[in-house]
Amino acid sequence: MIPREITSVLRHRLAQFPAVALVGSRQCGKTTLARSLGGVYYDLEQQEERLRLDLDWPRLMDSAELLVLDEAQAWPTLFPRLRGAIDAERERNGRFLLLGSVSPTLMRDVSESLAGRLALLELTPLSLAELPESARGLRWLLGGYPDGGVLESGRSFPVWQSNYLSLLAQRDLPAWGLPAAPQTTERLLAMLAAVQGQEWNASAVGKGLALSYHTVNGYLDHLEGAFLIRRLPAYHGNIRKRLVKRPKLHWRDSGLLHASLQIADGAALLRHPMVGASWEGFVVDQLLTALEQAGCAFRAHHLRTADRREIDLVLQFPAAPATKRPETWAIEAKLTASPHPEDLARLNAVADLIGAHRRILVTHSGQWMEGERAAVGSLGDWVDWILDNA
Repeated sequence: MIPREITSVLRHRLAQFPAVALVGSRQCGKTTLARSLGGVYYDLEQQEERLRLDLDWPRLMDSAELLVLDEAQAWPTLFPRLRGAIDAERERNGRFLLLGSVSPTLMRDVSESLAGRLALLELTPLSLAELPESARGLRWLLGGYPDGGVLESGRSFPVWQSNYLSLLAQRDLPAWGLPAAPQTTERLLAMLAAVQGQEWNASAVGKGLALSYHTVNGYLDHLEGAFLIRRLPAYHGNIRKRLVKRPKLHWRDSGLLHASLQIADGAALLRHPMVGASWEGFVVDQLLTALEQAGCAFRAHHLRTADRREIDLVLQFPAAPATKRPETWAIEAKLTASPHPEDLARLNAVADLIGAHRRILVTHSGQWMEGERAAVGSLGDWVDWILDNA
């Protein structure tokens, strides 16, 4: 098993709370991580496992073992029972680990029954920091799913990714409540690949599908809840520029994006017109993942002014005990191995609008450079820096 960076945060949350919900997409490694912690495991998508848990419940409540409940959203009647067990012994922490693939469904039941009794963590597919050095160069093209090729030099890419998306559209998403026909979902995914890194325009996408923007936004809620898509909200602050208010759309896994774009290898990726948008989304995903793995509290946005000045990622951190003041970071992704001083000048000019304390230019490769107001480094360098310094 590849060690997962979030394991220490997960253990810490289990020590703090009676229950922890570990959410994430299908096949990202939740079950493997959970079972590595020991305890008693039940897969609640299986009817026989629900019966086994029901019969074992009195014995389990007297046990000190961790109870791991996989796909917890599949059995909603479990949540009142969990609430009763937790409230009967509120001083006992680390009793329940809930795993789920659909965040909204799980969190609705959590908010109704377990509010204040449970911590929430997200597990992503394998990140740059979790891969051996030999596999890091493949992560952007192939994505991070353990079975998707990143651990075997890409032998299963892009067939695995295409099958993964087809199964989600045909089986899982309808079962999780998405009201669209599978063919409509597959067309929607293809259209979302074409607008990677762009401001979200539900009306334009809906027009291509002959659907209202309300319907398209509802479908996107399901895709976001299944950890396929991220809508990065727009930055709102008091600056002397009119700001664009639409969120930006990013695919969560670059390998799934590339399969949807029918990109088969690294050469095709570099020739593709979406290569810059793909790189930007990959940088955003990996930096946010590293911050979550480090247990940081933050808010993430993108910034675009009406006169087209942009920052790919704006991070806002609460006041730290050491500095006693909140911090803002301005981060720009640039697909180059040799950044130009003009790149830094543009970043600093926009970062000055929001008073950013740290200005970061993330490149594809190259040497680490640090100036008076900005620093330049590869994505791998920045991910390692976050995990070492957060």
